[in-house]
Amino acid sequence: MLRSGVFVLLRPLSKTSAQPFSPVRQFSSLRSNVLTSLRQSPKSQFSAKFFNPSRTLFTEPVVARPTQSEAWKRYALSAGAIAGTIVVVNGFLNRETRDSLTEAERSYLHSSFKYTGAGLVFTALAARSMFRSGFAFRVMSANPWLVLGVSLVGSIGTMMGAMYTSPDNTLLKHTFWLGFNACQAATLSPLFFFSPAILARAALYTCGVVGSLSYVGATARTDQYLYMGGPLLAGVTVVALSSLAPMALPLGLRGLAITEAISLYGGLAVFGGFVLYDTQKILQHARLAEIGAMPKDPIKESIGLELDMINIFIRMVQILGMRKDRK
Repeated sequence: MLRSGVFVLLRPLSKTSAQPFSPVRQFSSLRSNVLTSLRQSPKSQFSAKFFNPSRTLFTEPVVARPTQSEAWKRYALSAGAIAGTIVVVNGFLNRETRDSLTEAERSYLHSSFKYTGAGLVFTALAARSMFRSGFAFRVMSANPWLVLGVSLVGSIGTMMGAMYTSPDNTLLKHTFWLGFNACQAATLSPLFFFSPAILARAALYTCGVVGSLSYVGATARTDQYLYMGGPLLAGVTVVALSSLAPMALPLGLRGLAITEAISLYGGLAVFGGFVLYDTQKILQHARLAEIGAMPKDPIKESIGLELDMINIFIRMVQILGMRKDRK
């Protein structure tokens, strides 16, 4: 994903024995005299351009920063695009909305999204700290299979602990929840090698996608998206296999392009569907908890939404990074 630069080493030519009438020696002496005279001439434009110690051959690129009015204009356009997306998606998928949410459904959904937001903030801050401490570089330099195995075991273990620990055991449940977010931060810390502008845009787009789809799921006329569990499971299996296929199969350029497209754009569609599914699942669990059929567990509900947002964010970063490389 990240590419390193190429360092070129220049090796000076070895000195030869002195020859009084060698043309090479005469050219060398002439060149040194000319350069000396150019350096000593204060009025020489050549000297001012090429021997000024403040100038170098490698200069930093000049980046034009947008003015404050242009920045606000861009924010307004982004906010308008997100609001328009919510209206269009809601009008397309929810032609008839259900009645307003009950107080129990609204409270449970609010609590679940609070834990989702808190977990994402903690993950982002921890990933940034790990990146600045050099942890991300050490992770990328280590054995990739070992890192993948440890991260999977740690993430799955802490996730299962946070999901299946009783809500009455508050301390242990929150400990598993913090451990799960720490494992996600360790996995996501190499993303900070990307430009901050790409990460900010990816985060904005992710919030727009998840916000609009959550609104659609919460205001749907029926629980129609709860029946998407089976197809979504099959879809995420295809996405996972397409991501792992280049590691195990000798694919050509066309095969790599196809698997990459399935992993990126297919993954966006699958995890967008999971946002709809998880939102309606939270509302169903809220109704069951209201009648005493199951305990309230907003931490368990938030983990599914957090995984959906992280997977959408990663794909947004990859797509924006690819677009920047093509320019």
